[in-house]
Amino acid sequence: MIKAILAAEELFALRVAHVLKTYPKQIGTVIGAFLLCAGGGAFAVASLGPDASDLPVKQVLEAVKPIAFEEQAEALDTHSFTLFRTEITRSSDTVEALLKRLGIADPAAASFLRGNTDARNALLSRPGRMVTAEATRDNTLQRLSARWIPDGSGAFKRLVVSWSGRAFTIRTEEEKLTASSRLASGVVRTTLFDATDKAEIPDAVASQLADVFAGDVDFRGLRKGDRFAVVYETFEAEGQSLRTGRVLSAEFESNGQKHQAMWFQEPGQKGGYYRPNGESLVRAYLSSPVEFSRISSGFSMRLHPILNSWRQHNGTDFAAPTGTAVRSVGDGTVDFAGQQSGYGNIVIVNHRNNQQTVYAHLSRMDVRTGQNVTQGQFIGAVGSTGWATGPHLHFEFRVNGAFVDPLTAIAQQTGGAVLSAASRPAFARLAIATRMELSAAFSVVQASAD
Repeated sequence: MIKAILAAEELFALRVAHVLKTYPKQIGTVIGAFLLCAGGGAFAVASLGPDASDLPVKQVLEAVKPIAFEEQAEALDTHSFTLFRTEITRSSDTVEALLKRLGIADPAAASFLRGNTDARNALLSRPGRMVTAEATRDNTLQRLSARWIPDGSGAFKRLVVSWSGRAFTIRTEEEKLTASSRLASGVVRTTLFDATDKAEIPDAVASQLADVFAGDVDFRGLRKGDRFAVVYETFEAEGQSLRTGRVLSAEFESNGQKHQAMWFQEPGQKGGYYRPNGESLVRAYLSSPVEFSRISSGFSMRLHPILNSWRQHNGTDFAAPTGTAVRSVGDGTVDFAGQQSGYGNIVIVNHRNNQQTVYAHLSRMDVRTGQNVTQGQFIGAVGSTGWATGPHLHFEFRVNGAFVDPLTAIAQQTGGAVLSAASRPAFARLAIATRMELSAAFSVVQASAD
């Protein structure tokens, strides 16, 4: 039996050697040849495929008969598809105007939306809401949905209008928002707000960024090349951001100095912003009562625009469109909310240490006398009531009834609690994670700048 096996092995080896000798150039494919022996096996590799460079080149031509044009046209006529369009509602919208921007030409849909109370309440006079429409190839409405966040709610609502084939139906749904965080960064070329716009950072986040570093950075004297990074909350519905939340951490590098801040909240305590070493950045007052506005008149002598005489201007004017939200710069109690002569609609808030802030020429007042307000709470809207030549907010700061420069007074105020010893370990861990996150953001800024 052993002799028979050896004989078969020798015969196979001879055949392999013959192939290799006869076809030396036809090696292109790897195979394994296993040669058996008494003590085990041996593995040999031989390539028996042809060399690609030696193969002849062939050109194959084949006539293809196209489908008749009539058949193609018929197929297109019978093919159905859905068009998707998205728009943001405007305060001036009518049903027809909104549908036109969505590319919908459907009188029946317009009639239904006009006649339905829920649809009108959800779509008209509600600026900023995301509306998505699904239309047929002839621009008739198949489905329309609008999403928004009710005031003070952690959920979002969705209005859905659908065509059933016979009539339109409508329903309102409510679902939880998905909380997440986003990281963004940018480089200052002109102003902070121009840089945040280019970095696609929402206005509310940019305003918070200015508030957080108001005591460290002079935002009116920024230099070209100053840079920043920020991590902030975002609340999403179906993968789409509906609103932003709090700034979680930020870093601002200006004039060669680096400033960092992170949000931290001790159990049972009011949260605030701290430097990485644990020093509080919380200030008694926000730097501005109006987000994203410019100062049109400061605390100084000026020619009164209506009385046409030189007078002391006892506050700071912030130019902004009518309806822009006005916020209380600090915690306090509403001392007065009503009308006062040249001030027009005015809100006066009492703060600690006999300090008051005044908000005048309002188009709307959202608080009442005696109401407690918190820092950043909206108390009204910019207007032009009283002695005002155009929409703006007149803002005053009073100490013991005397007028002081609001910007100077606010910059001098401090506040914030000291971290407890028990919270230090958790704060230290968060600080390490924050530094790593912001460092990654600045790497992106550097790469884009290069």
